[in-house]
Amino acid sequence: MSETLPDFKLRILVAEDNPVNQMVAQTLLEKLGCSVVIADNGDAAVQKVAQESFDLILMDCIMPVMDGMEATQVIRASGQPYDRIPIIAFSANATDEDQLAFQQAGMDDFIDKPVTVEKMTGLLQRWSDKLSG
Repeated sequence: MSETLPDFKLRILVAEDNPVNQMVAQTLLEKLGCSVVIADNGDAAVQKVAQESFDLILMDCIMPVMDGMEATQVIRASGQPYDRIPIIAFSANATDEDQLAFQQAGMDDFIDKPVTVEKMTGLLQRWSDKLSG
């Protein structure tokens, strides 16, 4: 007996350099009713958010070219309408110090890897309630 998954209908930018993590995140998010755009580094994420509209950004913290912390700071400092899009740290680093650094960089929340349906559903439920409220 399979349970029905929620249908969030969110447009999400996934900034992630690892192809396996990209595939896992995209597959999981699409199963939860989201449309997904992939950026393979922080600089590409900054460019995509300036060109397209997103409800949420999942931001890996360690990427080439520009890491997730710097990309978040660039987005937050842009002065553009997209500078308040919720940015979720998407990282295997889960120490309290790491999470504090994510917050100081301007990230709004955190989800750790490896990601599961349960963790992603909880995150999307929390943010979909905030976005619609």
